[in-house]
Amino acid sequence: MADQQDVERSFPATPQRLEKARAEGQVARSRELATAAVVLSAAIALSSLGPSLFNRCLSLFRSGLTLPRDAAFNDDRMLVKLHVLSSDMLSAIAPLLVLVLMATIAAPLLLSGWVFSWKAVRLDLARLDPLRGLSNIVSSKSLAELGKAVAKCVLLGGISVWMVAHSWSEMQQLAARDVASSVNQLGGLIASGFFALVGGLCAIALIDVPLQLWQYHRGLRMTREEVRQEQRESEGDPQLKAHIRSLQRSVARKRMMAAVPKADVIVTNPTHYAVALQYREGDMGAPRVIAKGIDLVAKRIREIGADHHIPLLEAPALARALYRHTEIGAEIPHAMYTLVAQVLAYVYQVQKQRRHGGPPPAPPADLSVPEGMDPLERRAPRGAEGTA
Repeated sequence: MADQQDVERSFPATPQRLEKARAEGQVARSRELATAAVVLSAAIALSSLGPSLFNRCLSLFRSGLTLPRDAAFNDDRMLVKLHVLSSDMLSAIAPLLVLVLMATIAAPLLLSGWVFSWKAVRLDLARLDPLRGLSNIVSSKSLAELGKAVAKCVLLGGISVWMVAHSWSEMQQLAARDVASSVNQLGGLIASGFFALVGGLCAIALIDVPLQLWQYHRGLRMTREEVRQEQRESEGDPQLKAHIRSLQRSVARKRMMAAVPKADVIVTNPTHYAVALQYREGDMGAPRVIAKGIDLVAKRIREIGADHHIPLLEAPALARALYRHTEIGAEIPHAMYTLVAQVLAYVYQVQKQRRHGGPPPAPPADLSVPEGMDPLERRAPRGAEGTA
């Protein structure tokens, strides 16, 4: 069952999945990195502060072992001296403690950054289940951790044995020397061995960090269905989005239809296309398309235009070109200025005829659009455009 789940979880974690896991306090951790950082900081601190710390501690020991006879029978003086010695000792080792504390805090930040989550510390009674705890003890993960611990012990033990064997002759000569030189030499041997062990811990951390990162991302792998579900959640329900787009189109269409009565002319195909044009001299640089549509929308535009007595002009090629190359609310292309000027001149004649009477004006005879602007130009002969 577990193998089948591993096969199904073949997709890497998405950024949303990684962010969710981080919010829950689930990040990559390496105990070996923290151990190596703490021990390395302690080694550096001891190597740089060791002589002064040793002299300070030696002075404190001498002061503590030097006690006047009258102070031995005075409890108050003994407590005062103990307080002074404790404070001096704490101030002596404070730099070492501060460096180790900083390393303890900084080591996890190097791998996962700062993470704070209440979910990681919430009460979970399932963790108290003895059967679950027993299964965790005998799991493959616990066996892997046991193997890592054994390998670490073997490596550090080997380094320790090698250091002792390498320094055995020097250690035998310590008894023949005076105390001061023996202490100095012993301190050097201990420091060398300590740094050798630190090197081993750093090597272990260099191996463990990539392993923990790999296991972390492997544990967050997703199935195909989980990826699809996350995409649906992030992008929204397709049906809901389609409904929203439908509402938006409906609102835009109503707004467009409300602008049709303001048009000066409606250019038609005559049945498939309808484009309403408006021009206000002084307010507009060129005529604008305030409504356009095909089929049923074009029919509705013509009906509204007829209700408001807006002139209709049948110019199939011009209607198709305006519909294709001009957006609603935009000015007409520069290439159509001359054609639309003829249309507006015809409209002004129609308006004049309606006010003063007389024979109706003749519509423009030739409204051929520039080459390449009629969308049906490649599909129909030039002479057949009037029948489209």
